[in-house]
Amino acid sequence: MQNQQFESCIEACNDCADACDMCAAACLQEEDVKMMARCIALDIDCAQLCRLAASVMARGGEAASAICQACAEVCDMCAEECGKHQMQHCQACADACRRCAAECRRMGSMSKAQPAGMGAGAH
Repeated sequence: MQNQQFESCIEACNDCADACDMCAAACLQEEDVKMMARCIALDIDCAQLCRLAASVMARGGEAASAICQACAEVCDMCAEECGKHQMQHCQACADACRRCAAECRRMGSMSKAQPAGMGAGAH
């Protein structure tokens, strides 16, 4: 992998996206689905943003830091919402979101320390 410094963040993003997908699917099976609407919506948003972040980091895209910052914010929102629900799938999702947010913040601070142009390919 060209961008090994991002490896743990990419893994956290992919794990979080999977946890969010599983949580959303499980929430749709709950007795009171309407009560879970915000959780499901945030799960979907978070999963999509995590996959985008992982993809951009894997390519070494110059927008990785900004996308990871946004990813961390959405992960925080999703973790807060999922953490309100006692179901195991929600608690597992909240944990994955917290780990991903921490990794995205760490990656973002690493990227800012690199000189401009690092990770950008020649055109």
